[in-house]
Amino acid sequence: MNIQELLNRTDRFAANAGCKITEVDAQHAVAEMKVTADHLNGGNVCQGGALFTLADLAIAALMNSQGQLTFGISNSIIYVSSAKEGDLLRAEAVMIADHHKIPSVEVRVTNQEGKVICHVTGMGYRKPIPVPEV
Repeated sequence: MNIQELLNRTDRFAANAGCKITEVDAQHAVAEMKVTADHLNGGNVCQGGALFTLADLAIAALMNSQGQLTFGISNSIIYVSSAKEGDLLRAEAVMIADHHKIPSVEVRVTNQEGKVICHVTGMGYRKPIPVPEV
């Protein structure tokens, strides 16, 4: 089973938030989410945690794409613009440093018009075991 199918099945939190991996290879990964009323905060825009979950899923797909279990150890997010209900968000993660133990990734989350919503950096720790299938 490839990492896209595996994480779309086993990352239940991201799936329940409406996030889905749509592309993944060794150098980039894409996750998408349509903003619904359930994603809105008190200001009637997409809640930051929903944006972070989308970006984190793209990071997880990329960092685990080699089949070696990798967990996030540090992430940083910068909110640039607001997303609103109905927006289709795309989180594209690119590998910055594919270190054998501590990989580093950058993510841009954009809306359907290509407008940047947030920017995320992530660092992970690769364990010497395969990604579990359950």
